[in-house]
Amino acid sequence: VQLQAFGGGLVQAGGSLRLSCVVSGRTFSTDALGWFRQAPGKEREFVAAIRWSGGDTFYGDPAKGRFTIARDNSKNTVYLQMNNLKPEDTAVYYCATGAGDVLTREYDYTHWGQGTLVTVSS
Repeated sequence: VQLQAFGGGLVQAGGSLRLSCVVSGRTFSTDALGWFRQAPGKEREFVAAIRWSGGDTFYGDPAKGRFTIARDNSKNTVYLQMNNLKPEDTAVYYCATGAGDVLTREYDYTHWGQGTLVTVSS
């Protein structure tokens, strides 16, 4: 399984970005895709996740009300639409495939992409 995340960049506070994660080699053991982020000097934190089948979504506190996760199964791609961005959203965003009931923990995920940097200026 390989994941490629892209779409990061520099945006002003209040702006929007859409991240994409393209998955290749996906198997039935990877029933969900999640986004995590890691800011400088901080631990990686859960942002959002979505199941490939059924489309159930899960959001971490940083994402609630501002971010939306969606999938396109035909393209093996998951999107993270981020609106009303804040300087504290500055981080490297990683996508990962995983499985399980919780999906908010790093150890629920087995394959990780390389990350894409989001920088939000004030």
